[in-house]
Amino acid sequence: MPADRLSAAPALIGEAPAFLEMLEHVSRLAALPRPALVIGERGTGKELVAARLHFLSPRWQAPFVRVNCAALSETLLESELFGHEAGAFTGAARRHVGRFEQADGGTLFLDEIATASPRVQEKLLRIVEYGTFERVGGRETLDVDVRVVAATNADLPAMAAAGAFRPDLLDRLAFDVVTIPPLRARPEDIPVLARHFAVALTVELRRPLFPGFSTEAMDRMRTHPWPGNVRELKNVAERAVYRMADPEAPVTDLVLDPFASPWRAARPPPLTPPSLTPGPPDDAAAAGFEARIAAHERRLLAEALAAAGGHQGRAAEALALGYHQFRHLLRKHGFGRAPGGG
Repeated sequence: MPADRLSAAPALIGEAPAFLEMLEHVSRLAALPRPALVIGERGTGKELVAARLHFLSPRWQAPFVRVNCAALSETLLESELFGHEAGAFTGAARRHVGRFEQADGGTLFLDEIATASPRVQEKLLRIVEYGTFERVGGRETLDVDVRVVAATNADLPAMAAAGAFRPDLLDRLAFDVVTIPPLRARPEDIPVLARHFAVALTVELRRPLFPGFSTEAMDRMRTHPWPGNVRELKNVAERAVYRMADPEAPVTDLVLDPFASPWRAARPPPLTPPSLTPGPPDDAAAAGFEARIAAHERRLLAEALAAAGGHQGRAAEALALGYHQFRHLLRKHGFGRAPGGG
């Protein structure tokens, strides 16, 4: 493998067996121009793994394009992915080239794929299967050669079983699945990563050296559960370095919870809806507002079903909804019947 190609791949630091096995999996999978799923908890580095899949592949000199599906509404996500023609909707003054066209010949990374709406999932299914699509408001069928790598921390098989994610799209995306081990499953990497982040900030602060972590500080890091994984560890290590009272003495003080304080504000009471009677809404504004509400409802339903392993009764309880009210919302948003979801 050329040195410049290898150097283009993002560095993933670790020496734990579970982590090294995952890296080996990524290296083998990178060579094939097939779709892939990257699964991992928050803060585990899903985007870094996706980038590594791209830069270790034969497509490494082609574009690597990123999209966060959770950051956009259904309409905006569809336009961002597939582009739109001038006049396709109000405000579309000119043609917009979407991310699939931008990524032609390369890789498109779809982060938070579980939040994509059924409509967007349907269009993704076609382009992953056949490589063809139309821009929003367009009739011309376009062809692209794009490798799709998607990521999520949701249980996609459970969502598919519950009707919250298209099973046929899941089948096509899951040519192979890379599951990133959480930091608690690779405790050998905690000292390595903590020192790496600490040294990097020491250089940024233009200090001559990093004196290391004390035994007590390192023991605290080893026993912490790290719900935020590597991202949380990075914050802890960097926070410890910048707060050092003596930059030449080993770090002894760690702030694992930056919110901990005797003056921490109490959780505010739930807001009471105002008892105002609104006037008739503007049609365009109402349509946009209703679309956003519908997208939010779909997302809540999907997340609750995934967390409940597809069990509708438990999902309804998690949302404080009656069972029949929950089933009505499932039908309203086209989730379909969940097998065995009593």
